[in-house]
Amino acid sequence: MYRYDEFDHAFVTERVEQFRDQVERRLSGELAEDAFKPLRLMNGVYLQLHAYMLRIAIPYGTLSSRQLRMLAHIARTYDRGYGHFTTRQNLQFNWPKLSDIPDALADLASVEMHALQTSGNCIRNVTADHFAGAAADEIADPRPYAEILRQWSSVHPEFSFLPRKFKIAVTGAERDRAAIQVHDIGLHVKKNDKGEIGFAVYVGGGQGRTPMIAKLIRDFLPEEDLLSYTTAIVRVYNLHGRRDNKYKARIKILVHETGTEELTRQVEAEFAALKDSELKLPEKDVQSIAAYFAPPDLPERAGGWENLARWKKADSGFSRWVQQNVQPHKNPDYGMVTISLKPIGGIPGDASDAQMDAIADLAEEYAFDEIRVSHEQNLILPHVALADLEAVYRGLVAINLAEANAGLITDIIACPGLDYCALANARSIPLAQEISRRFGNAERQAEIGELKIKISGCINACGHHHVGHIGLLGVEKKGAELYQITLGGSGDEHTSIGEIIGRGFEPDRVTDAIETIVDTYLGLRLDQSENFLAAYRRVGPQPFKTALYGSAAEAA
Repeated sequence: MYRYDEFDHAFVTERVEQFRDQVERRLSGELAEDAFKPLRLMNGVYLQLHAYMLRIAIPYGTLSSRQLRMLAHIARTYDRGYGHFTTRQNLQFNWPKLSDIPDALADLASVEMHALQTSGNCIRNVTADHFAGAAADEIADPRPYAEILRQWSSVHPEFSFLPRKFKIAVTGAERDRAAIQVHDIGLHVKKNDKGEIGFAVYVGGGQGRTPMIAKLIRDFLPEEDLLSYTTAIVRVYNLHGRRDNKYKARIKILVHETGTEELTRQVEAEFAALKDSELKLPEKDVQSIAAYFAPPDLPERAGGWENLARWKKADSGFSRWVQQNVQPHKNPDYGMVTISLKPIGGIPGDASDAQMDAIADLAEEYAFDEIRVSHEQNLILPHVALADLEAVYRGLVAINLAEANAGLITDIIACPGLDYCALANARSIPLAQEISRRFGNAERQAEIGELKIKISGCINACGHHHVGHIGLLGVEKKGAELYQITLGGSGDEHTSIGEIIGRGFEPDRVTDAIETIVDTYLGLRLDQSENFLAAYRRVGPQPFKTALYGSAAEAA
């Protein structure tokens, strides 16, 4: 993974000390909150319902054991002993004291981490496929390009005060595991007929108040033009994006109001002026950064297959875990392990300091010192020998993180909701816990198969409910919490926005409604190979509306 050079070290250290001075002036009363707010947001500090929140950047979701141990240290020292991994591959601490945050940032800087651009109207943390560099279906590792974009966008003088926040995602595999079509810019690494690397470029996706799927504006952008074309897109947005209405300020609204054809014309015109400028990527620089992401030297471990078969036969729990949480690696002697941060009845995405330390130990011993964060709020060990899977599993059992539910109904995405967030209308966490407990039986989860539930506590859609196979949106109605259900969403290469199924449900009725939806699906699927999303796309919403409401009138 990328390692800081002298400039990086000096820059991040200077920013920490600058913020330390700003915090001291805020605490002394010299700075009022209105003046302090833009300064703290530049350093990833939010003011939530009950306390400040610190959001830490994890570029393209890649961590070393040393860095994960530092996150555990910060949780212990400055927070309440846990952290929350987010859908942006970041980590949030929900209870730090403002006076402690500069020390926490200094500790982060010591392991080449920071909280810059995790908030504010700037280019946020660039995300990528959590299986990058290991997946069997990968065309090219997207992380070198994500790192190039990170370096280019960090405190970019022209793009530090955009009309609204701006999010970029990169994937390099046949399967889209980075949800690129619901991002402001989505990049799909591909090869042309000559074997040259380039990008399919999507623009104008997003969720929130007005969910939209990004438009493909370039089918193949040469590798060398990555920064000049991205600059052209953001420059057009910065010039024409609305600043009079924050609800219409994202680039998706600009694309919608301008039209894809006209926006593409403007981007291409800007690109023509930039194409041969200093933004053109030299091949030697691309190779230099790509070298940081070279895969580890994986020794042959062919004996793992025999051991794996024996262990699976001896332990049904281990067998279920391998089947559900271990995916094929490029090297057949290895696997990619998903560590589910969704124990039955747990808080999705949360990990304690002890759990983070233990995962760091497992990564150091069995996974070449590398951990990934997925946008689905899980952790990944991308390179684990099949011969070591049993040891990793035992280590996860010991910390209650061996749930065999990756991609199943209890692998729920949920935002912090009204328990923490000042913007939320409803709670997400208790609802996720209740659904998890209702469907926690392993045999029942296996029978249901792949089903993604995603929960947001407000219209901002931090829980990605729009692209959940089943999405839940918390709303407020007459002073009470209500949950709107959407069906048929997906954030993969066949992205779709879920359809609102009918009137909302009170908190104590939501889990029963989910059960009705699941039972309806099980009754209409063609066979066990037809998952929920495929069945929904085949039959449409009407059978589910009828099961939930009894009649079209009741659904209104």
